[in-house]
This record gives sequence, structure tokens and C-alpha cells, in this order.
Amino acid sequence: MKQILARVCDVIVIVAGALTAAHAVLRDTDASIAIYVLYCAAIVAGSLAVFPASGVYRSWRSRPLGGLYVRVLMAWCFIQACGALVLLAVDSVDTVSREWLFLWFAATAALLILARALTYGILRRLRFFGLDQTRVTIAGQGRHFEDIVHKVQVHNRSGYAISDIVTLDALDGDAASWAADERKLASLFPGVEAGLIDEVWIALPVTAQKFAMRSIEALRCAPVRVRYLPDVQELGLRDIGGPLEMSGVPSISLSARRYSPDALIDKELFDRLFSALALLSLSPLLIAIAAAIKLTSPGPVFFRQQRKGLNGRKFSIYKFRSMYLHDTHHGVVKQATKNDSRITPVGRFLRRTSLDELPQFINVLRGEMSVVGPRPHALEHDAFYAPQIDDYIQRYRVKPGITGWAQVNGFRGETDQLEKMASRVEYDLYYLNNRSFALDIQIVLRTIVHGFVSKHAY
Repeated sequence: MKQILARVCDVIVIVAGALTAAHAVLRDTDASIAIYVLYCAAIVAGSLAVFPASGVYRSWRSRPLGGLYVRVLMAWCFIQACGALVLLAVDSVDTVSREWLFLWFAATAALLILARALTYGILRRLRFFGLDQTRVTIAGQGRHFEDIVHKVQVHNRSGYAISDIVTLDALDGDAASWAADERKLASLFPGVEAGLIDEVWIALPVTAQKFAMRSIEALRCAPVRVRYLPDVQELGLRDIGGPLEMSGVPSISLSARRYSPDALIDKELFDRLFSALALLSLSPLLIAIAAAIKLTSPGPVFFRQQRKGLNGRKFSIYKFRSMYLHDTHHGVVKQATKNDSRITPVGRFLRRTSLDELPQFINVLRGEMSVVGPRPHALEHDAFYAPQIDDYIQRYRVKPGITGWAQVNGFRGETDQLEKMASRVEYDLYYLNNRSFALDIQIVLRTIVHGFVSKHAY
């Protein structure tokens, strides 16, 4: 949402700069307003393309703002230079006031910098009161570990807040100490799934490579970003800089590849708009299905069940109820099978056509799911399969979807064999590594054309 607001604010600033310059230069002239409006619209369109590509909307949390200001100015200069070249190419340079162009350029440049200075000043103030913080747990040992903890505690406006500190003790390789450390790291998982921890940092001496690898392996199944912060000063390095630097400390992200902020914004906008249109256009069908369920079997219209979403955080997924009310046992989920007596006649049709999944557009509107992504499994299935299938946990790196690459390739329904789930996860991982807007559209179209009906859906 912050990324979207930043783009809207930049458009407002650019238009405000153009109007300010026009008021100062053009109010006493007979200039044609149409060409100025057209030129301004072209510059705004250019900014919507160039600014994101220049990285001005990336998170600047805990980084010096000077670099951001330079990026903004360079992007704005590039946009205006391209605009001037276009005017020269169409032989219209004399039809647009050069004084207006220069004043617009200068006023907007100042406003763009001022807007960011004010925004980050407000954010620092909010972070001082504990808002807009990335909550981190820092695990490690030694002076480097203590220095990082101290830095985060002192710079409370940097955007990071410590949720927990875990002191590890097994650098000497003692088996008993390592077992205790492993339990400490495992104790972080509930906090991650409850949304109390956004990142886990491992801070260890660079000489403790074996212990670092064991710690990283212990956190392999944690559905959260994990960073390794080695003490490179032991190697005599002081100034390495670059994209791995964070709060003045070199860091290596050990999580799966994440999407760029721009890709996430595009996906979020697509999800919300598509789900809103789907619910609106399908409302007669939804009402008819709800009435059929209510009239043919006792019980609620909707079935709700806990699932894990982004970073393993739990949410209640919505489905149309397709089974008769029956007793369930805590911690045990029995998948639907062929000719399952629990399924109602209406429910059998809904499951065969996947119409029982339509209420999940509500989850998409609420921001808990995406239109396209890995299908969310029952919590009990997650607990069973995560230790047995490599990289199963990577499915938590994105929001779960109503449909996905695995589903349109035939991997739906009952997973009564480990190989079936492993194949489904393989397709999910392919999607995670190759996700694009074009692939999302392809999956949606394949779902609409022939993805609703499946012989494997019971």
C-alpha cells in the first residue's frame, strides 16, 4: 500500500509543479492549453515507467537518504530530457515555453525531494513510537552479535525492532549445547506463525562456519526471511558496501527469491480488482449455490478451516460447504475420496466443478490469498509433508492462491501418496521461480477454459 501511495503522491507532485510553473509563466500569454496538457500527461506516463525502474520506490529502511535523493533527481532529469528530445523530433520545441519547462523541472525536483524528506521524517517519528517496524529476532554469540543487538536497540528509528534475542552456546561443538541451541531456534517457529517475527538474523563469527550452517539448517523450515550476518571485520574488511549492506552490517539473505516491490504491487492490484469483479459478476450464481446448500442439507452455507498463508501466518479459508455435518478429530484431517459418503449431492457437483472454491475471492479481497499461487493445504498436511519434501516450506514465501500452476497441470484432489504431493510441490516451486504477470494470466485463462472440471476432484 505504501508503494501505491508513493506513486500517487509523485503524480500529484509532478502535476502540481506543472500547474505552479504555468501560473507563473503562462497566465498572461495566449499559449494553447491543449499542447501543455498533452505534454504534461506524457511526462506523467513516463514517470510511472521510469521511477519504478530507477528503484525510487524500493524500501530505504535504515539506509542513508542521500542515495534516494540522487536516484529521484537522476530519474526526473532523464524523464525531462526524453520529453525535450520528443519535442525536438516532432519539431514542436518552439510551441512550448522554455521558461515553463525550466521552472516546472526545478519546482518538481524540489517538491519530489521535499516530499520524501517529510515522509521519512514522519516515518522516523512513527518508528520512535513503535509503528512501521520490522520485527527481528537476533540469534548468535560473541562481540559481533552483541554489537548488532546494540545497534538495533540504539537506532530505534531505523525501522527495525527486536522481538527476541537468542544467545547460542554451541560454538565449541558440544553435542549437548547444540541440542539446547536447536531447541531455542525451534522455539521461534510459533512466534513466526503468529506474525510476531518478520525476520530472523544469525550473527556469528566468520570462523564459525560449521555452526552457522547448522543454525541455518535448523531454521530451514521457518516460513520467514532468514539473514546471515557474518563478522567480516575478522577478515580485516571494513568497507564492502553494495546491496547486501543493511544498517551498516553486511548481510546475506538466505530466503528464496522474493519478487520486486513493483511486481508485488502489480499482483496486489490485479488480485483485488479481479476478485471484486468476480464476486460482483458471479453474485447471482453465488446466491443460487448458497440457496441449494441450505435447502438440501442442514448446516451452514460456508465451511471455514484454518490454513497457512504468507510467512506461515494462519487465516480462515472460505468454501461452500460440500459435506454433511460429521464428527471430526482434532489434529486429524481425512481427505475426500471417491464415493465419499460424507459428501452431499450438491457438494459432489460443487467439488467436481470447483465451484465450492468461489468464496475464496473473499479471502483475496481481505489480502489473505491471491488469485494465483500455491494452493493452501490443511495445517495437519503441512505438518506431515514439510519434513518429508524438500523446499516444501518455500510455498509460504508467497500468498496462497485460488488456482495455481500445479492445479492447471492436473495436480488436484486427493494426495494419498507422498509422490503425488511431491509432484504438486515441484510445480508450485516452478511457479515461484518463474512467476510473472503473463504466467498469472495464462493460469487464470486455463482455469476458466478447462480447469474447473477434474476427474481427480472428489
